[in-house]
Amino acid sequence: MQFGMPTLIENKTLKDNVDLCESLGLKFIELNMNFPEYQVDRLEDTKLLYNLAEKAGIYYTIHLDENLNIADFNKLVTDAYLETVRRSIEVAKKLLVLRDRYGDASQPLTINMHMHHGIFITLPDRKVQMYDRDFDTYMKSFEVFRKKCEEWIGDSDIKIVVENTDGFKEYEKKAVKYLLESQKFGITWDIGHSKGCKEIDVPFILENKENLIHFHIHDGKEEPPKNHLALGDGDIDLNERLSLAKERYARCVLETKTIEALKKSVKWLKENGYKEEFEA
Repeated sequence: MQFGMPTLIENKTLKDNVDLCESLGLKFIELNMNFPEYQVDRLEDTKLLYNLAEKAGIYYTIHLDENLNIADFNKLVTDAYLETVRRSIEVAKKLLVLRDRYGDASQPLTINMHMHHGIFITLPDRKVQMYDRDFDTYMKSFEVFRKKCEEWIGDSDIKIVVENTDGFKEYEKKAVKYLLESQKFGITWDIGHSKGCKEIDVPFILENKENLIHFHIHDGKEEPPKNHLALGDGDIDLNERLSLAKERYARCVLETKTIEALKKSVKWLKENGYKEEFEA
């Protein structure tokens, strides 16, 4: 099991993130494409990524833009997002050498994605999700997406992992199950998001445990809903979740939002039986 960090908004540059990652003894950084500095055209400067990682002895994973919506009804939009995924996969292929050198080559390099709920229409008595209403159209988009990702990834040791956020919709569960039929897809368990929505995704995640290869680790609370807390600052049974991560040989991102919370989380891990993961 290896621990890494997200790109943090307090850090202005990639080098700032790399320096922090190295100083804390973490193994990797998850590059977040919600940030302007980590858009795909910037990530394609893999020489910069490589040189900084090489000096620090770390590697990278990728987190796709949370707005990514490969099922949008506007084909111009879906084509743009599909092209973003294709180019992100090409970046990940070039970063595999760092994973092999400084990470665990038994774990596929991950590209994390969210499921976009789409829009809903509010009626007097209920809300209607458009993807639920036009489910066949929705699923056709995922058929195209899965096929293209399989082609783009090819034989490379890369998986696209689907993350839980605020509760999977029923139509999303069907789409995720379809993706998981392919060896190129897996699941990310974000344990803080899970706690913040009263663990409603836990049955679905555990039902598909064999596909679980990536974790976002941060503490959280149900009432009031909170997540992205430093480890030890919430109500999650962290050892239970980390035990499953270890069982699954999963890669774990300490997904706090501040440097202070990240440092506190590393300290908590070292004091609670995970010190050797930072010394390996």
